Amino acid sequence: MKAAKAAKAATTAKAAAPRKAPKAESHLAMVRRARRINRELAEVYPYAHPELDFRNPFELLVATVLSAQTTDLRVNQTTPALFAAYPTPEDMAAAVPEEMEEIIRPTGFFRAKTKSLMGLAAALRDEFGGEVPGRLDDLVKLPGVGRKTANVVLGNAFGVPGITVDTHFGRLVRRWKWTDEEDPVKVEAVVAGIFPKSEWTMLSHRVVFHGRRICHARKPACGACPIAPLCPSYGEGETDPEKARKLLKYEMGGYPGQRLSPPADYPGKPAPALGAE
Repeated sequence: MKAAKAAKAATTAKAAAPRKAPKAESHLAMVRRARRINRELAEVYPYAHPELDFRNPFELLVATVLSAQTTDLRVNQTTPALFAAYPTPEDMAAAVPEEMEEIIRPTGFFRAKTKSLMGLAAALRDEFGGEVPGRLDDLVKLPGVGRKTANVVLGNAFGVPGITVDTHFGRLVRRWKWTDEEDPVKVEAVVAGIFPKSEWTMLSHRVVFHGRRICHARKPACGACPIAPLCPSYGEGETDPEKARKLLKYEMGGYPGQRLSPPADYPGKPAPALGAE
C-alpha cells in the first residue's frame, strides 16, 4: 500500500513539475524537417493539382482573379458560362458590364471583379496581342493580378516554378515553424530558400491540398494527419483518430472535390455543376 502511494505521489510530482522548454531547432534541422514533410505530402497527394478548371492560360488567369474571397468550387461552377460568352480577351474586353456581372454574381464582389476582368482583358488585347504573358514582371502589371495570381498562372500554365502563398499555405508553413512571417512576399522568399526551384509549384499544391483536407484553420484533424510526427503544432486540433477522421474533407472524407473537370488521376468525385449541389 505504501509503495503504491509513493508511486502515485512520485507520478503526481512528476506531472506537476515544470516542463523543460523544447530544444531550439537549428535552421539546418528545420530545413531537413521541411523537406521531409514535402516528401511525405507527395506520397499522400500524388495527384495534387490546381483546383481551378481551365483549358488555357487565359482561362486560368481569369479563374484565379475570380477566386478572390470565394471558393474554387464556386468559381468552377461559374466559369463555364463565362467562357462560353467571352472565350477570348477581345471578347471579354468588349463585354457589356451588366451582362458579365450577372454571370459572375455567384462569386461575390461581382462589380469589382467585372471591372478587373474587363481591364485585364483590355490590357491583354492592347499590350500583349491577346496572349497571356509568361513573365512575372508582365503579369503583375495587369489589373487585379498580384504575385500570388501570377505564380499560379506561371506554374500551371507555363511550367515556370512559383510558390503560391494563399491563406492555406501561409497558415501551414507557420504551424510547421518554417517561418513566422505574415507578409506573403516574405513567406514566399523564406520558403524559396528552403526548397529547390523544381519543387516550388508542386509544393504549393501539396500544402494547399493538406490545408483544405486535413490541417484546417479552426479545427485541424491532428489525429488523422499523416505528418503528425513532423509537426511542432500537433495537438492544436482533434487528436482522437476516430473524431479526427470525421473532420476530413473532399476526397479524404469521401466527398466531391472542387473541380467539375478534375485530372484523370484524381481519386475523388467531380464537383457538381451550379444549381446541382
